[in-house]
This record gives sequence, structure tokens and C-alpha cells, in this order.
Amino acid sequence: MRPKYKLCLNKFLSFIQMIQGLCSPPGGVKVKASVQDYLLIVAGALLQAVSYVLFLAPYKIVPGGIYGISIVLHHVTQGMFSFLPEGLPMGITALCFNIPLTILAARRIGLSSGGKTIVTFLLVSVFVDSLTYLFGTDPLVKDDPFIAGFYGGAMLGLGVTCIFKAGGTSAGTDVVAKLLTLNRNMKISNMIMIVDSVIVVFGLMAFQDWSVPLYSWFTIFVYGKVVDMLQCDNPNRAVFIVSEKADELRNVIVEKLGMRGTFLQGNGMYKGLPKKIIFTITERKELARLKSEVRAVDPDVFISTMEASKDQMTPSL
Repeated sequence: MRPKYKLCLNKFLSFIQMIQGLCSPPGGVKVKASVQDYLLIVAGALLQAVSYVLFLAPYKIVPGGIYGISIVLHHVTQGMFSFLPEGLPMGITALCFNIPLTILAARRIGLSSGGKTIVTFLLVSVFVDSLTYLFGTDPLVKDDPFIAGFYGGAMLGLGVTCIFKAGGTSAGTDVVAKLLTLNRNMKISNMIMIVDSVIVVFGLMAFQDWSVPLYSWFTIFVYGKVVDMLQCDNPNRAVFIVSEKADELRNVIVEKLGMRGTFLQGNGMYKGLPKKIIFTITERKELARLKSEVRAVDPDVFISTMEASKDQMTPSL
């Protein structure tokens, strides 16, 4: 192999190792994805791309998230640059947002599914620009933005569900919401709604069309309902943590993870000594990181989990 090609290969491998290091959660916990997981990610990414390109973007429907911003920028930059007469490509534009957001999130909050998240937003970007090149910007459903919004939202929800089933995320709004709620007593779901609504209003201001928020919020509603319907497993887990270092774990859980919980008082059955038991509720996709952080403090910790409903996101007494 020629020296310059060998040097390029080494740099590329170093870059991949750096990304893996950034996205590995504390404690070195890594998720080994199966072939089935990555098939689900490919299917989910393709479904999302079809939704954006063939249903939503042609009608200027802004479904929140990074691709909501990309759709707006794609339309408002049409004819602005001579080398891009059709506007900024949506996939590449989204990539320019997702890469720095993912790196920032990995440094600030860690990403237990970092590898899958990177694969997901890379695939969505490639599929979006590829479908745009193949099919152009004409809508699949002619002269009916309401039906386009319905099908677009449904396909988006189905695609995101596939990604969730594989243990990944699509980055974007989820990452922004987690960063904004870090060390704040606020539901992530509420912050996601706020961020998406701001993006919809951004679309209204850019297009000067009051039909934009109507169809956009309708699409977001359909998308959310499809995700809820297809999430057969309860997304929440009740977690009981028994440790001799309960006070140290409290600092990690509250200060570093931004979670809330309750101390329960118990007694050991063997020696009868009093023990503090930490009780909290977390989303299933955050459970791996919680266990990793806790075991980094106390390798001998006892952790038990069970299905849970969560009427309030941050239980505390």
C-alpha cells in the first residue's frame, strides 16, 4: 500500500475510534447490536426519508426536529445560490446540525446508543438526498396536504419506532431537549414539544403561510400517536438500588444524570442493619447508562428493575 493511502486509512480509523470513544457511556458499557437491529435501523431510516421527501417537504410541512429546520432552509434557499439552484440539500443540511449536536451530547450527557444513533442519522441523510435526486420535489399525493401530512406523520412514526426497537435514536430534537433539561426539574417530553413548536413557528415566519403550522402540528400529532400505538413495551422502568454508598449515588443520579428519586428505608434480612434504598423511574432507553454510572461508583451495588407507569416524570419526596 502506498504511504499516502496508508496514512489516509490510519487517519480514518483514528476518526472512527474517536467517535466510538465519544459515544461510549461512562464505565465502558457498549451495546453489541445484532444484524436484526441494523436491519431495523435501515428500514426506519428509509421510512423517515420517504416521509420527508415524498410527503412533507413538497408541501412545506415542518414536522419539528432537525429535518423541520432542513425543510425550511431547503425552500428558502431555492435560487439563492447558483451552484445549488434547487436549494440546500435536506440530508446534508441535517447532517451539519446532527454531527455537532451528537458530539456535544456525547461529551455532556453521554450516549448509551451512540453508535446506532450515528448510523441512523447518516443513513437518513443519505436516503433523503438520494430519494430527492431520484424522485425530485413533486409530492406523491397531489393537491392534498392534509392526506400528505397524515401519511407523512404515520410513516415517520413507523420509522422512528423501528429505530427505537433497535435501541437507537434519530438524534435531533431528543438531543437538544436532553441538553436543555440537563440539571433542570423539567420533563424531557415537554421540552421536546417546546422545541418542535419553536421550529414550526420558524416555518410559519419563513413561509408566511398560516396553513404551515396547521398541517405541521397535525403531522406531529399523527406521528406521536403512531409511536404510542406501536410501543408495545412500557417505555418506563421502576428502578430499586441498594448500596452502601447511597449518598454518593444520590449525587450521581441527581447532579450528573439529571434524574430525581426517593430514599426508602429498609433493613437487611441477614444482619438486620438499616439500609437506604434508592427508588427512581427512568425511560427504558436510559436504563443502561443509569446502571453504568451506578456501578462505576459501587461495583457491588444491587439493582432491580420492573415495569412502571410514570404519571409524573420526576418523583421525589
